Parts: sequence; structure tokens; C-alpha cells
Amino acid sequence: QLQLVESGGGLVQPGGSLRLSCAASGSAVDYSAIGWFRQAPGKEREGVSCIASIDGTTFYIESVKGRFTISRNNAKNTVYLQMNSLKPEDTAVYYCAAQTHGPCSGPERQNYWGQGTQVTVSS
Repeated sequence: QLQLVESGGGLVQPGGSLRLSCAASGSAVDYSAIGWFRQAPGKEREGVSCIASIDGTTFYIESVKGRFTISRNNAKNTVYLQMNSLKPEDTAVYYCAAQTHGPCSGPERQNYWGQGTQVTVSS
């Protein structure tokens, strides 16, 4: 089993920044991709960004390109999401998730989930 624990959420003003962290632990589980999803009230969960384990290829949804950056520290088994120029529409619960097979995919292909961390962008 792989445990994922997110941290770093909070309240920030529009234009501000936050860095989310996802610490992976547990028995040795190879995952093919790990990434960030978010779910706003009344909306479906959507993939935000993902990084492939084999070559570090990254993926971003259009609305966060140029503002968010995903990275990983293999020594610490931690994945980060640096979020800059935050907008009110970025408000959501952000989840870290990992999949054991295939390239970066949607929520239905994820095998492990963290508990989520709230990000609120408001003045």
C-alpha cells in the first residue's frame, strides 16, 4: 500500500502563491505517474498536473499552464505543486494521487489518493 499525505494548503489572496507537498510512504510500490487533482464545490474532480515516473514528463491543464509547476524530490519521496498567480477559480480541495500503470490519466485510473488539502483564493 502507498500512503499519500498532502500539506501546504491555505487561504491566499488573488495573485498570491502556495506550494503544495505530497509525501509518499508505505511498502515499496512503483507508480507510473503521480499528480494533483482538485475538486471545487459542485464540480467534478479534475486533473491539474501530473508527472510521469519513467522520464519526468509533465502535464498541465490549460488553465494553470504558466502559473503552476509540478516537481519531485525522489530522495524525499515527495511531489510538489508550486502555484503562482493564484485566482479565485483555483479554489478547491487539492488531492495528490498516484497510478500504478500507464501515462498520466484521469481520476478513474488513480490507485492511491491522499486526504486532500483545501486551497482558498480570496481577498
